Amino acid sequence: MCQQAQGHTESGSLTVTKVLAAALRGPPVGGLSAHHWKTLNALLCCRTPMLGVHHYRCADCGRDHIVPHSCRNRHCPECQGAAAQEWLDRQEKSLLEVPYFHVVFTLPHDLNAPILQNQRVLHTLLFEAASETLLSFGQNKWGVRLGITAVLHTWSQTILDHNHLHCIVSGGGLTPDGKHWRGVRGAKGGYLFDVKALGIVFRAKYRDGLRKLHAKSKLQFHGQLAGLSERPAFEALLRKALHSKWVVYAKRPFAGPTQVLAYLSRYTHRIAIGNRRILAMETTAPGIGTVTFSYKDYADNARKKTMTLDLREFLRRFCMHILPSRFVKIRHYGLLANRGREARLACARELLPPPRQKTEPTHPSESKSEEIQTEDAASKPHPVCPHCGSIRLLLIDITHPPAQSLRRDKSARLNPMPSLDSS
Repeated sequence: MCQQAQGHTESGSLTVTKVLAAALRGPPVGGLSAHHWKTLNALLCCRTPMLGVHHYRCADCGRDHIVPHSCRNRHCPECQGAAAQEWLDRQEKSLLEVPYFHVVFTLPHDLNAPILQNQRVLHTLLFEAASETLLSFGQNKWGVRLGITAVLHTWSQTILDHNHLHCIVSGGGLTPDGKHWRGVRGAKGGYLFDVKALGIVFRAKYRDGLRKLHAKSKLQFHGQLAGLSERPAFEALLRKALHSKWVVYAKRPFAGPTQVLAYLSRYTHRIAIGNRRILAMETTAPGIGTVTFSYKDYADNARKKTMTLDLREFLRRFCMHILPSRFVKIRHYGLLANRGREARLACARELLPPPRQKTEPTHPSESKSEEIQTEDAASKPHPVCPHCGSIRLLLIDITHPPAQSLRRDKSARLNPMPSLDSS
């Protein structure tokens, strides 16, 4: 990695990856797991020869064109535009001509520290508690099996931990025998269910799940949280969390499937912070400096503000939101559950009125978020000659990455930074 001059201030074409690279320079960085390092290395190597290249030659001007490979890591801000569009193209086939509702389940911040040390099991529990709550309400109130798409987010606008689940819920479902479609009608104020009732059931399900996991020793606690391995300390934390507000937020139904896709494009493949929000970076020495980014303060009528963080603090916050390996952050339930989904959707379409003729959105922003539009151009290399603009490119060679990827400096263990679960 190239070194920046001391006292250097940079703005303009800044990216999250550039900030992370600057934070990793200088004194060794500790407190990161092997999985964190693997993810960071993938982001730093993205679109560089380290991951290999495609070598093209233009059939018109005869000049060569080298296209570095992308990392395709789900935490990479450069790769998510194309990934989101590919996912949306697949999900469009699962949409029905029915109203859809947006429900958000949020966990209290008292549980942030235990969740950070037990991401896989406690995020899975969040999916289970939220989906079971919605499915039980749909069955008890309407007698149907609702369709649910749930997307996990773990961050706030300031890149701190804020664990919540965005759920898109179908406004109706199939009866248990699969012979009737029953649409949701008469919901108070245009909402699917009463949010207070949802919150009470969701809290109880998550509480019970926490107690079962603790009783079976499925939760691991270390550092300042080591005492939570004992039941009295764990119950004290749980009582504190139960007295906090468990927020369930609901919006009015979407106007139609097209609006659902527009929403999903904003939320499915978003990461903790995108390139557009990075405003400036100042370095005073290798690995030492600050980064300034924009955020919306929802406690102040969503006003746009700026925040400046130390580079190492920015790195720490970013790594808090690196999900465990192979953890599935988008899940489907009920009518949309993977097993047997095609058959259930086919049955639902037979029972529903014929779909209205699709209309394309007037503006691109209606179907794709501004953030994805901005970063989409860099998400997938276009086979266009950068010299003459021709699309007649001949593939000459493909260079694959070295067998051994970048590895973290072993000396990083000698000078650890504060643990990621520190406050």
